[in-house]
Amino acid sequence: MTRLLSEAEVRRYHETGYLAPIPVMPPEEAIGLRRRLEAFERREGGPLKGAHRHKAHLLFPWLAELVRHPRILDAVEDVLGGDILVWTTNFFTKEAMTEDFVSWHQDSTYWGLSATDVATAWIAFTPSTVESGAMRVIPGSHKQDQLPHRDRHDPLNLLTRGQEVQVEVDEREAVDLLLQPGEMSLHHIRIVHGSSPNRSADRRIGFAIRYIPPSIRQIAGRDSASLVRGIDRYGHFEPEPTPRDECGPETQAAHAAVIKRHTALLMAGSAKSELK
Repeated sequence: MTRLLSEAEVRRYHETGYLAPIPVMPPEEAIGLRRRLEAFERREGGPLKGAHRHKAHLLFPWLAELVRHPRILDAVEDVLGGDILVWTTNFFTKEAMTEDFVSWHQDSTYWGLSATDVATAWIAFTPSTVESGAMRVIPGSHKQDQLPHRDRHDPLNLLTRGQEVQVEVDEREAVDLLLQPGEMSLHHIRIVHGSSPNRSADRRIGFAIRYIPPSIRQIAGRDSASLVRGIDRYGHFEPEPTPRDECGPETQAAHAAVIKRHTALLMAGSAKSELK
C-alpha cells in the first residue's frame, strides 16, 4: 500500500522518470517560505549564492523542517522505500528577465553515488511556468545508462560545472513540469532534464531535495547525509547536524565543514574548485 501516491502514479514515475505536480502544502505556506528566504537575502544584501545555495537545510531550521515534511517523505517513500536520507539540497533561483538557464544533463553524472535509486523532490516557492523557465524533462530517458557529458562552465548556467549531455536531445519530446507554489515534482537521477531562462516579471525559486536510501554509498570518498525517515542500517554516510538557529556562528561552521568535503567530491577533476 502506498502512503501518498496512487499505485498508478508510482508506476508512471518508474516508467517515465518523473511525476508532477504533487501538492505538498497550501500556496500561502510556500509563499511564507519565500518570504523567509528573501528576508535573509535582504539582510545579506543580495540573492543566495555560492555555498549557501547548497545543503541549505543545514543552515536554516525552516528548511530542515521542509526536508522532513510528511507529505514530501510520503511521496518519496512510495518510490524509494521507508528508510530515507537527504543527501543534499540546492536552490535554483532565476531572477526575473535574466538569461540564467540549466543545460540538458543527468544528475548522476558527477554525484558519485553507487546506485540510481535516487529521487529529487523539486519544491516550488514561486510559480514555475513556461515563461519563468520551468524544468523540462525527456520522459523515459532515465532508462538509459549514464550518458557522456562535457563541462562548459558557462557563467549563466546554474549547474556548478555547467555540465551538458554530449548527445543530441530532441526537444520535441520535452515535457514542461509546471508547478504552483506549494507543489513539487519528483524526478529520477538519470532523467535528462534542463530549463530555459526566466522571461517573466518575477523570480523563479525552486528548492531541490535529493533523497537516497541508506543502502547507497558514495564511491568517491567519505560523505555525509541526514536521516529523515526510518533507520540507517548501513552507516555509509556521516550523520549531519540539524541547525539550531538561522546561520549562527556554530551553524555556519558546521555547514562549512560539510560543504568543504561535499565540494571536493563533486568537483573532483573539474577546472573549478568551488560551488556556485
